Amino acid sequence: MSVKTLPDLVPDADLHLPHEAERRLSNGLTVIAIRRSAVPLVELRLRIPFGRAPLAPATLLSQALFTGTSALSSIDLAAELQAVGGSLAAGLDPDRLLISGNALADGLDRTLELLAGVLTDATYPAEEVATERERLVDSIQVALSQPAHLVRVALLKRIYDTHPYAVQTPTPDEIRSVEPAGLRELHAERVRPAGATLVLVGDIDPDQAIDVAEKVLGGWTGSAPDGVIPATPEIRTGPLLLVDRPGSVQSSLRLALPGITRTDPDYAAFTVANLIFGGYFSSRWVENIREDKGYTYGSHSVVEHFVAGSTWQGAAEVATEVTGPSLLETLYELGRIASLPPGEEELEQARRYALGTLRLGMSTQSGLAGLASVYAGFGLRLEHLREHSEAIAAVTREEVFAAGARYLAPSRAVTVVLGDADKIESQLSVLTAVERSTE
Repeated sequence: MSVKTLPDLVPDADLHLPHEAERRLSNGLTVIAIRRSAVPLVELRLRIPFGRAPLAPATLLSQALFTGTSALSSIDLAAELQAVGGSLAAGLDPDRLLISGNALADGLDRTLELLAGVLTDATYPAEEVATERERLVDSIQVALSQPAHLVRVALLKRIYDTHPYAVQTPTPDEIRSVEPAGLRELHAERVRPAGATLVLVGDIDPDQAIDVAEKVLGGWTGSAPDGVIPATPEIRTGPLLLVDRPGSVQSSLRLALPGITRTDPDYAAFTVANLIFGGYFSSRWVENIREDKGYTYGSHSVVEHFVAGSTWQGAAEVATEVTGPSLLETLYELGRIASLPPGEEELEQARRYALGTLRLGMSTQSGLAGLASVYAGFGLRLEHLREHSEAIAAVTREEVFAAGARYLAPSRAVTVVLGDADKIESQLSVLTAVERSTE
């Protein structure tokens, strides 16, 4: 068996952070502008805190935000953006309304003018809202037929119980009940600049770009009601939750453990421990249940961060007949990462993957804008990327082992499986206590 020779680590000194400027405007909006002149474009990310907003109206608002203003229809908006090589779209997660887009660098002024018009004067025309409402209902109905969506719904409920994060998708009927007047009221109440963050990345002079943003967005004023979400509850272990999907030819396996924040002193070691377990294609979990046993086409584990708390989650789709064996091997690999230090080569391979993906993530204007926006949502700036890289480069086998033992012990995990209960319950019950979902 030949031994793979790994390339030398890229020195952390080579992690050059681009020039950036930051200013908090008088209306409470924070603007971060970053120069990345690879191509004559600019990326835009506007993060507006939206925690505790009513779910169905907030979800529809994110889809209908660009349906028109008193001066411009949705078609006019699209045409004006196209004229400067731009686009704008909105999305929603449990913490924020995110507006993202891009344009030619010399079209930044006009793009921000169009954005300002939407932020201060969105009208939500009835006909356009009806179209977006039905489109959203169709999308949710499709999701309700997908195992990955159904098992995530069950997992979130299992993790968060009555916490606001427990339900992240409204029902079709809830969406159908939302009227344009409700969207206008929610917009007036919550789409406000205080506490929001605008990130601009591209072929720009950072200080000049902030000047433009201040001039154009200065008329957007006000603050929203307190949307602070309480800390997430402690994840409590219990019986495996089995969600019945009769006739399914595969099972969706999900595990969750308490996570840690990006600023936790153990986060670098935890990141590497997760990679070694299941966080990338060369991980132990993938090698075991995909490469060695052929139980799945793929498995993956990740740390999911929300403002109010973080969780570790593992996911795999496995054939019905090997659902029990797949869970057994998963628990075995969790037990192994929590009880045995990684090998030196195993550590180095995971370390280099982590460092490489950090650099790759900031290699494009879009990636850098997304990263800066995500960090800003947690009170961090790009300098944290350098600090995290240095911590990854310095982490030891002993620290990774300690993180695995502390955070990835299978005894602390909750498990949800979606599949044909009549065919898989007996496989699972020999491994652990099983409780069928009643929902």
